[in-house]
Amino acid sequence: MPFLVGPTGTGNFRRVFQNLKSKKRNYKKAFFIFMDNQFIFKYSWETLPKKWVKKMERSEHGNRSDTNTDYLFQLLCFLKLHTYTRVQVSIDICGVDHPSRKRRFEVVYNLLSTRYNSRIRVQTSADEVTRISPVVSLFPSAGRWEREVWDMFGVSFINHPDLRRISTDYGFEGHPLRKDLPLSGYVEVRYDDPEKRVVSEPIEMTQEFRYFDFASPWEQRSDG
Repeated sequence: MPFLVGPTGTGNFRRVFQNLKSKKRNYKKAFFIFMDNQFIFKYSWETLPKKWVKKMERSEHGNRSDTNTDYLFQLLCFLKLHTYTRVQVSIDICGVDHPSRKRRFEVVYNLLSTRYNSRIRVQTSADEVTRISPVVSLFPSAGRWEREVWDMFGVSFINHPDLRRISTDYGFEGHPLRKDLPLSGYVEVRYDDPEKRVVSEPIEMTQEFRYFDFASPWEQRSDG
């Protein structure tokens, strides 16, 4: 019998359901009320294949799961479709750049279960050549977030239906949130009045050298 840890204390489902039945309450409705973050965390960890999940952590803000890019889609599919998780809302997808790591990019999926009022954060790591499976078929709103991760970090999503830049200009070179991108970027955008249009030009950072007299005027001596 599955173990229940929730607002009602500890026990098992059979005992809880029997108490509810004796009081003529709707035990099916009450079952979903008892499904809190702690139960979903425990159930997911015991049910999922171990190769799908590298690490799971629980905090007061929700659950966190680390997975490999090869099993990302399967894990998210489980979390969305399984009866005891029902994570059906993709709040957002973001990225983090850690240049010192071998797989420098961390892609974070923030998900929400409205049925159980619980949150879970799924994280995976990638490098410059890793191609991640898109999850647009599971969460339609993920298409916009995946485009933003591609635009800002350069993380590629294989077979994405519309992988284009979304925040930067089409002529932009590089990815703005990478730590190795120069602060000034590679190109500058300005309005060209004679041509009456916006143009993109390479940035020139050359500095003009001028003659400078290092001698202090207070130390100069007269010939006399």
